[in-house]
Amino acid sequence: MADVVARMAGGIAAFSPDDWDACAGTDNPFVSHGFLSALEDSGSATATTGWQPVPIAIDDAQGRPAAILPAYAKSHSRGEYVFDHGWADAWERAGGHYYPKLQISVPFSPVPGPRLLLRDTSLAAGLIAAAESVVVQNGLSSAHATFVAPEQIPLFEAAGWLIRTDTQFHWANRDYADFDDFLGALSSRKRKGIRKERAMAREGLDFVHLSGGEIQERHWDAFWRFYQDTGARKWGTPYLTRSFFSLLGERLGDRVMLMLALRDGRPIAGALNLVGGETLYGRYWGCTEDVPCLHFELCYYQAIDVAIARGLKTVEAGAQGEHKLARGYEPTLTWSAHYIPDPGFRRAVAEYLERERAAVEHNAGALAEEGPYRKG
Repeated sequence: MADVVARMAGGIAAFSPDDWDACAGTDNPFVSHGFLSALEDSGSATATTGWQPVPIAIDDAQGRPAAILPAYAKSHSRGEYVFDHGWADAWERAGGHYYPKLQISVPFSPVPGPRLLLRDTSLAAGLIAAAESVVVQNGLSSAHATFVAPEQIPLFEAAGWLIRTDTQFHWANRDYADFDDFLGALSSRKRKGIRKERAMAREGLDFVHLSGGEIQERHWDAFWRFYQDTGARKWGTPYLTRSFFSLLGERLGDRVMLMLALRDGRPIAGALNLVGGETLYGRYWGCTEDVPCLHFELCYYQAIDVAIARGLKTVEAGAQGEHKLARGYEPTLTWSAHYIPDPGFRRAVAEYLERERAAVEHNAGALAEEGPYRKG
C-alpha cells in the first residue's frame, strides 16, 4: 500500500455537507452529514458528553476528502450498545488506562452501516491504518468500529482487527402486497396474536405519519416528552438534547418520519423513524399514556406497513429484543471490529470473543428455528 496522509479534524462541522456526503453516500442516513452534525451542534455528542468528535480523513489531490472515518475520542462506554465494560475493568486492574479510546461509530445509534466512508474505495486500508496510528501515537488502549456493515468487515479483518458478533432482529420484506399478505406467511397462532395486539393498541386512537415540513415544533415538543420518559427509565439521563430533534428535521427533511398516536387529537405516544435507501430505521419511542400493545403497534407493525407501501426491503427496529421474534422480526447477526495494540490484552480479548461468537451464532440459529413463519 502506498503511503497516504491522513488528517484529524475538530468535528463534523469542519467538512462541508457535500464533501462529507460524497464519501458517505445516500443509503444510510445515520452516517450523513445532517445526522452527525445535528448530534454535534445540538450538544448531544461533544467532548462535554464524552463524545469528542475527531473525524479522520484522507484527501484527494485537489484537497477534497476522499475517505472519512466518523470517529470520536470516548471517555466512557455509554451510548454504544456494544458492551466493553468488562474489558475496561480488566485493563484498569492491570494498571492501564482504558479511556480515552477511539470509537468509530454513530453515537447512540445501534444501526449497522458503513464505518469507512469511501468516495475512493482504494483508500480503505489506508483509513484503517490511520485509525491504528492515532491509537499508537496517542497511547490509547484501543479502537472500536461498532455496527459495521457486513461488507466492510473483511476489510477490518484483513487488517488484523478482532471481530465481534451480536444479534438484532430485523424484518424482511418478501415482496408482500400488504400487511395481510405478510400475516399470511405466519403460523396461524402468530397471525391471530398480531391481529389481537393491533386491535387492542388501536382502540380509541388515531395515527398520523409526518415527515419533512409536516413536522412542526409542537410535534417535536410532544415527542421530546415521550423521549424523556423512555430515556429516564432506560438510561437515567436521556442522551439527546431537545434541539437535536429540531435540527434533525431541518437537515434530513423527508428522510425523517414521525409516527404519532393521538387520542382526541392529542399526541400520547410517538415513534421516530429514519428512511434509508432500502431500509426503514426505527429509533426512538415513548408515551405519556400506558396503552396495551401500543409499543408493538407504533414501533413494529406500522413500520412494516410503511416498508411494504414504500417497497423497502427491511425494517430495523433497534437493538436486542427477542420479543420482536413473535412479531415477524428475524435474528440477524451484527458485527464490530476492535484494534488492541497491546499483545497480552489483545490475546485475552481474542479468546473471549471466540467463545462469545460461538454462543451468539448458536443462539441466533436456535431463535431462527423458533421463528413465527409457517414451515414448509
